[in-house]
Amino acid sequence: MASETGVRSSSGFDEIPVVDLSPMGGSADERVVLAAELRDICHHVGFFLAVNHGIEPSFIDDIFRQMRQLFALPLDDKQRIDKRLSPHFRGWEAVGAESTNNRPDMREQVDLWSEWPRRELAETDPAYLHLYGPNQWLPEDVLAGQRPLLGEWFERMGSLADQILGLLSLGLGFGDDHLVEYFGDQPMSLTKLISYPETPPGHAGVNAHHDAGFLTVLAPGETPGLQVQNPVGDWIDVPIVAGSLVINLGEMLQGISGQYFVATPHRVITAEPRLSAAYFHGPSLDAELDPWPLDQRFVDAVAASPRHAQAGFMAARAETEAGVGDMQSRHRPSTYGEQLWNYFARSYPDNMARHYPSNQHEEY
Repeated sequence: MASETGVRSSSGFDEIPVVDLSPMGGSADERVVLAAELRDICHHVGFFLAVNHGIEPSFIDDIFRQMRQLFALPLDDKQRIDKRLSPHFRGWEAVGAESTNNRPDMREQVDLWSEWPRRELAETDPAYLHLYGPNQWLPEDVLAGQRPLLGEWFERMGSLADQILGLLSLGLGFGDDHLVEYFGDQPMSLTKLISYPETPPGHAGVNAHHDAGFLTVLAPGETPGLQVQNPVGDWIDVPIVAGSLVINLGEMLQGISGQYFVATPHRVITAEPRLSAAYFHGPSLDAELDPWPLDQRFVDAVAASPRHAQAGFMAARAETEAGVGDMQSRHRPSTYGEQLWNYFARSYPDNMARHYPSNQHEEY
């Protein structure tokens, strides 16, 4: 029997919990109760729908209005910011340009990362420092207001993500600023503006995967299509709940929590065109990924659950070619930058070869 949150046990869930985040701004006791609720959901499910999260619907409407303008532009305009032009893997790409688990994703998208000065690297510097750099922006006369609007999006989504991470830290017995301090002074977060056409038979808008970072905040739009895989292999539809944001965890949070928290497989298959805007919260590239020292009860919970004890990461291309399952890699990068470099090498091999021919096979 499912509980009111939709959580049955670590072996399965049959719906996505809906969480009222209004106690984030409440008393210390209210925050402790909410932290415990989020901790349990992120242990069992790894996904939830957030309501009363503090982001005004009118702001989300502005983001979607601009996305509709962006994706309706002529191809020649969108190609001005083609991702293949960016050594920092930022910009527009056509349907099928990104691959997940060596399968093309049926979505058109624009990727924007946190902007930092481009690094001039010495031979001994890690290759992942190449990922720092500028975004590509369309001229104002082509798409008015893009840069200030998306700048505000980064700020608002980052603030919300910090608040949620604070609650998860609190739920594990740490101070609520533990994760925020860990993020360092040059955080690298990603925004994906995504346009899905109707998914062709035998394909997926985005194939089954884990997110690479720490925490994802998704404005899902009005069209269903997002699905989450529970531990027994069933695909659970994420419902469209007015005013909600979808929150899920990435592999980095799974790793540093000693696998108490889980990155849950998900995909998109849509029967009609779909827009969504995703924000992936990440720390500085040199943030180390050693597991935290958890209370013994959390360690014991992981040991008692095969799902948690055996939770894997997305496999690198070489691992996939060697027969490792798509999300069953036992390898753990030592820094967030190494994790992102592996993501780009796996998902954009042609871009990697174009800009970094001497590093294209360098996986951590």
